[in-house]
Amino acid sequence: MINRERLVAEFMEMVQVDSESRREGQMAALLKEKLQRLGFTVHVDEAGSRTGSDTGNLIARLAGNAQAPALMFSAHMDTVTPGCGIKPVEENGVIRSAGDTVLGADDKAGIAAILEAVRVLQEQKLPFGDLELVFTVCEEVGLSGVKYLDFSRLTARMGYVLDSNGPAGTIITRGPSQDEIYAEMLGTAAHAGINPEDGVNAIQVASRAIAAMQLGRIDHETTANIGIISGGTAINIVPEKVTIKGETRSLQEDKRIKQTRAICEALERAAREGGARVQIKVETVYPAMDVPGDAPVVELARNAALDIGLEPVVKGTGGGSDTHIFNEHGIEAVNLGIAMQNVHTTGEFINVDDLVMDASYVLAIIKAAVTCGAGKGE
Repeated sequence: MINRERLVAEFMEMVQVDSESRREGQMAALLKEKLQRLGFTVHVDEAGSRTGSDTGNLIARLAGNAQAPALMFSAHMDTVTPGCGIKPVEENGVIRSAGDTVLGADDKAGIAAILEAVRVLQEQKLPFGDLELVFTVCEEVGLSGVKYLDFSRLTARMGYVLDSNGPAGTIITRGPSQDEIYAEMLGTAAHAGINPEDGVNAIQVASRAIAAMQLGRIDHETTANIGIISGGTAINIVPEKVTIKGETRSLQEDKRIKQTRAICEALERAAREGGARVQIKVETVYPAMDVPGDAPVVELARNAALDIGLEPVVKGTGGGSDTHIFNEHGIEAVNLGIAMQNVHTTGEFINVDDLVMDASYVLAIIKAAVTCGAGKGE
């Protein structure tokens, strides 16, 4: 029932609308118009003023025509860089960029799939419960948009975020919490050739700290990384300051806390032993999520997958998404695979068959909510 040609055309239209993080205004305006034509009432919240974006999140609602739980579907409007001037190319059933930008399937494939499913729903006059669509800003910059979403406008207690890799039928129920760690190692400047003994080399001290850290895969649930080091001003000056940025993630909160503490202690110990000072700031970016495998939102997604011949795969991930914040606010949500490939690179692509299946899966979930007795939303 999915209109393949229409779906591809709309996807390619949307990826050509520039919407790098904090510059989603044009995309939001286009989506608002499309949603209103489909009969949704659309609200733009105030998240833009909090995130620095030129628009807020879009919250759209369509009253259902049948007894079924209210469902929320969500995707984010922003793309990473380079995401301006995207020129999509379709060849041999694959859509990719011209090679000098990302494609933006992350996450406009999710948006396109949701819109197409709604169109088919209306064209076929199928029964459905209340639908709430949330299209967020600034997902790619710390999930900032959804953190400032006006949750008071949502009534659905079950939700699906279309923003994961893996084929349709992939259901992400677990995701890690994440800490971001910012540190400044402060030494003492001195002339490197005349009196280096009077200096404290901040780069050397920071290097000792990092060498003492356990990084990479800590265990099957926990990772740690130091991703940015910057410092020094000239080769003839003993460097006075080094900035260090890293992260820890874990599916278990206590493991994340333990790993973050270990990194901080390594920095403090190296500073103390090396005659330097260190200033550390830790920010928890998002909490862990763990939706039970027998939760109604999972059962509904699993049944819908089987209805259209997909093999459901319920799993966890090491990445973060808006799904974490929806769960934090009491909306039981999972992240669905949409088969986007090589995201965040200029080699990003998506197969047309996968895009069609994404839309088919959204439609199947809406239909299954009416027929499988998933339980009422509140």
